[in-house]
Amino acid sequence: MTFNENANVGGNTARRRGGGVAIAGGGLAGLGAIAFLLFQLFTGQDLSSIAPALPQTGSGGETEIEQCETGADANRNDACRLAAGSLVLDQYWETQVQGYRAPTLVIVDQQTSSACGTASNQTGPFYCPPEETVYIDPTFFGLLRERFDASAGDLAQLYVLAHEYGHHVQHIAGIMDQHPSNGTGPESNGVRMELQADCFAGAWVGDMTEQRDENGVPYLRAPTQQQIADAIDAAGAVGDDHIQQESGGFVNPESWTHGSSEQRQGWFQTGYQSGVSACDTFAVPGGSL
Repeated sequence: MTFNENANVGGNTARRRGGGVAIAGGGLAGLGAIAFLLFQLFTGQDLSSIAPALPQTGSGGETEIEQCETGADANRNDACRLAAGSLVLDQYWETQVQGYRAPTLVIVDQQTSSACGTASNQTGPFYCPPEETVYIDPTFFGLLRERFDASAGDLAQLYVLAHEYGHHVQHIAGIMDQHPSNGTGPESNGVRMELQADCFAGAWVGDMTEQRDENGVPYLRAPTQQQIADAIDAAGAVGDDHIQQESGGFVNPESWTHGSSEQRQGWFQTGYQSGVSACDTFAVPGGSL
């Protein structure tokens, strides 16, 4: 349980969009499949061209997230948990970034179109800068829990959301413009960008109990050590080196785009322990990331 049950989360502006046929039986299996799903879940990279086809249709219209009024609703339902999390994240970043403007959060139902390409249960969560929108399909969490015995607990889910909100902060603060992509590798700008988003996520987790609803009720309960461990494990599970190993390949640091497991866990913990001010990954000399 992460949210206080009586917290009012009904003011969230998240919307559900999409439509199509849910993933049916068969499909991916084995360690390679786990790595495939984890990679897409946390990095937003579309590997659909090499994945087994999944039945999908339509893009659908937007609707509200139903039955999402209280913290109790958020604790029961993945989509509501993400929608409620957007409230808390916006409130946090308003105190950290002057002139902060909230992104749009779209809860994807199977698939929908975006200015950055199709958002679906194949692409995983991602942030689309031209739209200032976060896209996330909560069915990934169920797949990881039910099919692959992988941890996708409450705080791990919110870490995923917070990581994408970190990219929004990088966009509106001009960090993306200041540090354009310069290829791949353990010291590349792309890796530094992802590690900073992990650090931003950790900083929010460290402060997550400070945000309150209009009645003064804290949205979130203090995370347990187990929840923190789950979030750190989630960061480690999507390290480039771990993904390469789980996919049956060899570890090639020069191809990294998101950082190693150790780097991602370390920067999450840096943010959690020291806050946003410690998250300037671009100021860290090469070899020290």
